[in-house]
Amino acid sequence: MIKPILSAFALAALAATPALAEDVEREPTKGEKKLAKLLEGREAGEPESCIRDRPISRFQVIDKTAIVYKIGRTYWVNYTRDPKNLDDSDTLVFRRFGSQVCKTDIVTTIDRFNGFYTGNVFLDDFVPYRKVESDG
Repeated sequence: MIKPILSAFALAALAATPALAEDVEREPTKGEKKLAKLLEGREAGEPESCIRDRPISRFQVIDKTAIVYKIGRTYWVNYTRDPKNLDDSDTLVFRRFGSQVCKTDIVTTIDRFNGFYTGNVFLDDFVPYRKVESDG
């Protein structure tokens, strides 16, 4: 009885391997390239579940990639649970439960041009990206 179960797991692992290889070799999307350029020279810190909401000096949605907040010199990136649902032509409406922006907040998307509901965005942890200090 154990051998068939192990075989099923082994077959499942082998079947998943080509999909993983495909994912590694794919070309970065336009949004991923834009985010990489924005974060050039920065390194990721420890993710946090909430960030302060003031003073946000820059806020942007990068299509099908992430939501980016700039607070001071730090870029806070939320990749969301399903980034393919992010559309840079949508307006994000946050329903917050405190004075911070948290991954538990409800985010609704509204079409910027026609004003109709387009969906929801489920936030994830906020990853800080700070400039790398040079040694010289």
